[in-house]
Order: sequence, then structure tokens, then C-alpha cells
Amino acid sequence: MQTSKRNCFRLDDFIAGWIGGASSVVVGHPLDTVKTRLQAGKGYKNMLHCVLTIYRKETAAGFFKGMSFPLASITLYNSAVFGFFSNAQRFISKYRYGDGRHPCGMLDLTVASMLTGLMSVGLGAPVDLVKIRLQMQTQSLLAENLQLAGNASSSTNIPLSSVDISGQRLYRGPIHCISSILQTEGVLGLYRGAGAMVLRDVPGYTLYFIPYTIFCNLLTPDDMSSPHPCSIWLAGGLAGSISWVTATPADVVKSRMQADAQLQRKYKGILHCIIDSYKTEGLQVFFRGASVNAIRGFPMSATMFLSYELSLKFFRSL
Repeated sequence: MQTSKRNCFRLDDFIAGWIGGASSVVVGHPLDTVKTRLQAGKGYKNMLHCVLTIYRKETAAGFFKGMSFPLASITLYNSAVFGFFSNAQRFISKYRYGDGRHPCGMLDLTVASMLTGLMSVGLGAPVDLVKIRLQMQTQSLLAENLQLAGNASSSTNIPLSSVDISGQRLYRGPIHCISSILQTEGVLGLYRGAGAMVLRDVPGYTLYFIPYTIFCNLLTPDDMSSPHPCSIWLAGGLAGSISWVTATPADVVKSRMQADAQLQRKYKGILHCIIDSYKTEGLQVFFRGASVNAIRGFPMSATMFLSYELSLKFFRSL
């Protein structure tokens, strides 16, 4: 992936980023929904049980809940991620070697990847939060998050466990979700879980771009100027699986904090979420959804990199 020679502000980079990102969302969103339900939902024994439960109760459409917003916003996000990563490499090469076209070493790639992960949180946190809130719509709200003011007077003693709200929908769609969050939680509400997202994405992008680059180099013969599409697909898939599996503990904390939507929240912060989750569910809770991440990470990233690289190659051959 010779990103150091690309212009991140070219239109074809934006279009290729949209195509790659949109393709990966369509491919990976069903398993992303399963992952979110396992990490932040209740009543699922394992991945297969979660899949069957969603299908029985919500049909196939249940796997695509919350997809419209990330799909619509993927143009900006993926263009910014790949553009920033390319630009960061050129800046580092210019600073260290005096030439922005100089190939980056492993340390240079690591710094560029970490900076990209940090930047991505600013754009991705609100998108991820809205996606998770919409994905969790059919889940029974936690009792401690229930606000009964609109349904009963404060003097009415109604056991929280007796209130059936499983069929209610909090949000009519992504726009209504954003509006509701802004009204009840303010602008900072859109960035709930952003700290955990930093813990996930900074090392996550490092273990995303670097393995991809290494695998592409290993799978590309010396006499070829660019990787074969099969090499891109395999390298992207392996990089995605590695990145997502290692990021699972931080992803669990992020998902729980973002799904913790009501005014009377369960988690006060990242540390409280970690301690409370550990006390109530043990160490294994932080690896919940790891198998889903490993499975969905491969096709998502393989599709992302392959679509991006082939689209970029096509546009630049015109």
C-alpha cells in the first residue's frame, strides 16, 4: 500500500474511500449487530444463540438495524482516515528524510497509524454511538436507567422489574437519535465512550495498517510493482482480524458506555465500567464478541482494502 505517494486531497481518494467503506459496512454490519448485542445486551448465551434470537424476533432486517447512519457517513470517515494516514506518512517522511516521497520505515508507519486512530475518534465516535443506540433499540432497558417520570407520579410505587418496555422504540431513526441525545445529554453526549474508543482505535489502527503493509509485502513478488488483488484481499482480511481481536476488550467497554443511554446512567466513566463489568461478569466479559470480531473483521477489512485499492487504480487509469 504505497500511501506515501498518494495525494490525500484528490477526489479519487475520497470516492475510493467511500466505495471501500460502504462495501465493508454492508458486508460487516450484520455481524457488527451481533457483536454489539453480545457485548451490551442481555440474555444471549453465545454467538449462535444471538443470531437465532435476532432472526426469530426481528427477521433478517434486525441484522441491519442502525446501518443507514454509518453507511451515509462513511464517505467522510473513510476518506479522512485514509487521507490522513497518507498525509501523515508524507509529513513524517518530509520531516525525517527531507522528501515526502521517501518510503516510510516501520516506526514511521506506527506513528502515522496511531495519529490516524486518534483522529478517527473525533469523526467516528458520534457515528458509532448512534449506530449502537439504534442497534440496541429492541433490548430491554436496564432498570437503573429507567425514567418513569412521564408514566407515573413520583409517589407511585411500581417495581421497576414489572415495567415492560421491551417493545418500545426510543429512536425513530438516526436524525431523531442525534436530536434526542443533544437534547438530553448535550454535545458531549455524542462523544460518550470516546475515551474507550481512543484506547481501542489508537492501537487498533496500528495493528490494522502495519500488518496489512507487512502481509502485502510478503505476498507480493519482487518483480511486481503492485500487489495482486488476491494478496490485497488476504492481507486486508488478516489485518482486520488481528486488529479487531486485539481491540475487543476496549471495544466491550466502549459499547457498554455508548449503549448506556438514559439520564440515570449505570457507568460513571471508563474505570467504573471496567470495574463493574469485572465484578459482575468476570474477566471473560472483556473478550465477549471476540469470535464475532475475528470472523467479521476478515471480510470487512478484505472488502475495504480490495474495493479501495481497485477503485483507486481504476480512477487513476482514466
